[in-house]
Amino acid sequence: MRIGTAKETYRHDEALFDTPVQRWWLAGLFVAIAAFPFVADAYWIYLGCLVAINIASATGLNILTGFTGLVSLGQAAFMGVGAYIVAWLEINLGTPFFVNLLAGGLGAGLIGILVGIPSLRVKGLYLAIATIAASVILHFVFANWTSVTGGQSGLTMPPATFLGTALDQPDKLYWLIVPVTVLMVLGASNLFRTRIGRAFIAIRDRDISAEVLGIPLLRYKLYSFALSSFYAGVAGGLWAYFFRVVTPESFPLVMSIFFLAAIIVGGMGSILGGILGAAFMTMVPEALKLIVGWLSPWLPDAVALLSPVRTIVFGALIVGFLIFEPRGLAEAWRRLRRFFHLWPFKT
Repeated sequence: MRIGTAKETYRHDEALFDTPVQRWWLAGLFVAIAAFPFVADAYWIYLGCLVAINIASATGLNILTGFTGLVSLGQAAFMGVGAYIVAWLEINLGTPFFVNLLAGGLGAGLIGILVGIPSLRVKGLYLAIATIAASVILHFVFANWTSVTGGQSGLTMPPATFLGTALDQPDKLYWLIVPVTVLMVLGASNLFRTRIGRAFIAIRDRDISAEVLGIPLLRYKLYSFALSSFYAGVAGGLWAYFFRVVTPESFPLVMSIFFLAAIIVGGMGSILGGILGAAFMTMVPEALKLIVGWLSPWLPDAVALLSPVRTIVFGALIVGFLIFEPRGLAEAWRRLRRFFHLWPFKT
């Protein structure tokens, strides 16, 4: 144990931020988030909203895969459930956006419970295949339940409104998307200070031992699926408000792979890892677009190569981090903090 890590009381042990420096950094982060839309242009505000949506969904997947040890490749499908519920309610009932988002999250959570039922009998690769099967089924429903989902044409929804103001531009949606994401991340951070969160970790580390200690495996695995799917449903609802067009092709399987890659790159079993991984993986395609723009004068087919190159880069990032940094960007950040904390002395 490093000097300074021992806690004298349970209250200090459970504190999210146990030093004044951490609290000052958190306050500075909130100030930066609040000031960002006033100093950034429309393109960066757009990216900020997209990063926030991906952070919300990646945090949900991290609860399931990183903290509970249950592999899922259905996160995009659960986002689709939330997006369709939000779009249908906005179009047909015109209910407030916070009601729609809550309904989208709860609907996705219920579907997540159904998908999680096989988790007591299967795990690992077999559970991943089961979630892929659920994703295929949900995609079929999205494409063929025409009276509700609009079929292949999808749903086009009006913008969210707040106090009579239409949230129809990224600089306005920012104040909806980012606060919701911040609340979700803080909720996930506090979850692992509770009995339920610690039960998730026990199941991940050794499920048989957890059951011997009195943790009902099926119940807590279903809790984890429900929470992860709830996060995905809310993120899907935010996605629907952001793009305002929801179609079956909006949530392909490759998007689920994207979120799995995000928590692997960021660091599974770490809230910070989900944030860093989602932000990093969201910015990779944008960096590739810039590279393609630079190469296009000398390589006429550069734009056509963007999509396959992006898939290759995602795969290479997953393999590279698994080999060279299996604990992800979160561990790299912790090492950097330790270096400056102990500098000029050696660690």
